[in-house]
Amino acid sequence: MEPLIHLALIWIAVFIANVAARLTKLTSVLWFLALGSIMVNTGLMPEGTDPFIGGLAMLGIILIMFALGFEEKTGNFLASIRKSWGIAFFGAVAPFFAAYAVSEYFWDDYHVSLMCGLTMTATAVSLTMISLKAEGLAQSPVATRIMTSAVLDDIASLALVAVLVPIATGQAPLDPLGIALIAVKAIAFFVLVSILGAWLFPHEPKGWIRKIPILGKYGMRHLLAFGKHSTLTVLLLALLVGLLANEFGFHPAVGAYMAGLVIKEEYFQFDLTFGSYRDTKRIIENSAFSWIGPVFFVELGTKLVFDWDVLVSVIPQIIAMTIALFVSQVASAAIAARYTGGMNWNGSMMIGFGMLGRAELAFVVMDIAYVQNKIFTIEVFYTLMATAFMLNVAVPVTIAWWKPRYIKGANWV
Repeated sequence: MEPLIHLALIWIAVFIANVAARLTKLTSVLWFLALGSIMVNTGLMPEGTDPFIGGLAMLGIILIMFALGFEEKTGNFLASIRKSWGIAFFGAVAPFFAAYAVSEYFWDDYHVSLMCGLTMTATAVSLTMISLKAEGLAQSPVATRIMTSAVLDDIASLALVAVLVPIATGQAPLDPLGIALIAVKAIAFFVLVSILGAWLFPHEPKGWIRKIPILGKYGMRHLLAFGKHSTLTVLLLALLVGLLANEFGFHPAVGAYMAGLVIKEEYFQFDLTFGSYRDTKRIIENSAFSWIGPVFFVELGTKLVFDWDVLVSVIPQIIAMTIALFVSQVASAAIAARYTGGMNWNGSMMIGFGMLGRAELAFVVMDIAYVQNKIFTIEVFYTLMATAFMLNVAVPVTIAWWKPRYIKGANWV
């Protein structure tokens, strides 16, 4: 019964975290982590993870990453890439090298530095969108640019995770042949998923797929309509692609996100009211963000066993990492928005502030590096956790502070 007691405590923490997030306008992920840490430091949760909770946490991150991909409309995403690619590229490269440089200076270990760079690459778009919505800017041009840039960042970060994690964990040698092998495996996986999305999933299969018995006759719409079990179908697909990613040597969350990205709303047109799509989306988001997904973050928070000596010892690292990432992120994203996205400086700076947050993917990388592979020491883990917290707090503060200047701009785009 003990694992069920722990699950009950986790769900109580999730409920409290959601209320606290609404009151403070901070991302609920921060509160999940904080409450997980509080419970383990007060003895309510054990320091060692129970296999049941650990398995549920893994399912949770698979659901979260699938839900993030599933809710992204491919058409809107592709339409705004032209104006957002620079923000995504430079807004990811600069933080990566800033975190890498700070890590090299303090810890002098390229394995640690690679994972620190990966941790701080992707943007927490959900936190930014909540902050923009609170300021009445959810439908503004910067919101669209930030959303697209963040999704591009996430995809690029997932590709980097796929390529660099085997190198950082020592599973692949740091030589041209080893790097090339990992890169080929990453490309092969993404090409395979793209083939599924382009030729196999559509209602009318395309190309050479049409010549294959059964597969050439039926598409994803038939599968979703069969027995009216569309939710089970897409979740099974997410799990299978996640397992496929694992076979290629990548984290299952990478595959789950890609599976969500290639599933389109029109595949649900067997239901003329589109009720199936809405119901499926609602069920997936509810499980990913309300009761199963948060288990991952609360469980990760239990790894943060509070130690004053460790926290005090890494204050210089926290300060250096936070300043380096704040400056590099805002500057790179703002300059890119101005010169590759055609925005004025008021809007460009707002985009820079909006790209500061770190959430889901950052903590996935921390879990891989600290919990699963023991690359991070507890000092590195504390530093990255505190830095992510500081950057996330900066998002609503800087957006509210810059809003009058942004509104003043006569030309937003």
